[in-house]
Amino acid sequence: MATQAAFVVKFPQQLARPSRAQGRPVPPARVGIAVSRGSPGNKAVSAAAAAPPRGVRCRAGGLIEPDGGKLVELVAPEEGGRRAALRREAAALPHRVRLGRVDTEWVHVLSEGWASPLRGFMRENEFLQALHFNAVRGDDGTMVNMSVPIVLAVDDAQRRAILASGATSVALVDDHDRPVAVLSDIEIYKHNKEERIARTWGTTARGLPYVDEAITNAGDWLIGGDLEVIEPIKYNDGLDQYRLSPAQLREEFARRNADAVFAFQLRNPVHNGHALLMTDTRRRLLEMGYKNPVLLLHPLGGFTKADDVPLSVRMKQHEKVLEEGVLNPESTVVAIFPSPMHYAGPTEVQWHAKARINAGANFYIVGRDPAGMGHPIEKRDLYDADHGKKVLSMAPGLERLNILPFKVAAYDRKHNKMNFFDPSRKEDFLFISGTKMRGLAKNRESPPDGFMCPGGWKVLVEYYDSLTPPEDSPKLREAVAA
Repeated sequence: MATQAAFVVKFPQQLARPSRAQGRPVPPARVGIAVSRGSPGNKAVSAAAAAPPRGVRCRAGGLIEPDGGKLVELVAPEEGGRRAALRREAAALPHRVRLGRVDTEWVHVLSEGWASPLRGFMRENEFLQALHFNAVRGDDGTMVNMSVPIVLAVDDAQRRAILASGATSVALVDDHDRPVAVLSDIEIYKHNKEERIARTWGTTARGLPYVDEAITNAGDWLIGGDLEVIEPIKYNDGLDQYRLSPAQLREEFARRNADAVFAFQLRNPVHNGHALLMTDTRRRLLEMGYKNPVLLLHPLGGFTKADDVPLSVRMKQHEKVLEEGVLNPESTVVAIFPSPMHYAGPTEVQWHAKARINAGANFYIVGRDPAGMGHPIEKRDLYDADHGKKVLSMAPGLERLNILPFKVAAYDRKHNKMNFFDPSRKEDFLFISGTKMRGLAKNRESPPDGFMCPGGWKVLVEYYDSLTPPEDSPKLREAVAA
């Protein structure tokens, strides 16, 4: 599992500095992915950089273009009465497919263009391409990164009824039978669960969280087609204001006159090691000639496993990080990424990077063992901790990348703060994993001073207190010895 304090970031080296043509900076058409200094991945990245340009493109003077050249937004517009007409159409359709929690999150993802150029749930050709190539072929013939299947399952009875009627469209409904979307020009094909699980996770071991949640008990058939969503997906949980679509994020970056956007995804609370990395990333971008690089702090907001800190708690903690000045609100955009979490390591991290391109990010920070987890049966990590960043450097659709590595960050016991690791005095450094961090909060133990802002740590302790009310004093215990 990832050591949450250990991160590196990669920048383009050639063509990295903004052009001064016509007095306006022009960001490079690249997405920065991390690979450790001196790793074998460096050769692969250099080779990719020398390849002919393809995949992601960038408009001169603007943000990086989405995959396929434009965002594919699938929500029916109110103008012209289309939304009302679609609602009537959905209500009249004889066949209805009920959406589960994860299905709804995928409808959300598709509807806002995070998966551009996909126009709906995958048909069989797209499913097989994603499963076997980690990419799908776009309308112009280029391969667009798409490493996780975005599919919808139906059972035998639904399949028989739809095929018997000759229907070409179905209504997608919520758990109260209210229409959410229409799926048209449909195709139904076999849901080979074992193949899907093996190809996505590299194992069929029992206990994979996403598999248990969304695949094991799902139907044995998949239904694909063109999606049109009746209205924007809302959760009414007090966090919808953070759920900015790719189009809204692009508008915000433009409003802030951002000439570079660097994205940081996490599913844990932000500690000062994360903050050190993010602020130093901005400093280096400024040194490279960018005038206003903006951070997209982008926590994952869909399905997560039971022992992860809930989204509402994480967002409250992130607010404290900004309030206490750990990150600069003027150069930081905090938003929620609506995708569910697979915990599929190197396969899934490609999806995380690709989706941020569609939101306008041209730099992507990646940590050790991205999207990883412990093996569900054996006492070891499921994935090699370095494979995620190496795969990203070679992934189809994420080419033309050069490297500027960062040192890892850890707690510096000599200076009582998070600092970049110095191997010449390695005995001074303490690595605090996400697992250890959660354990400290559960036990009401304070971390070493300088590990996390006080307000953010208080949010975590209060959350764990709400799960198991303490029998002893409500005061925090003394800090863990540094």
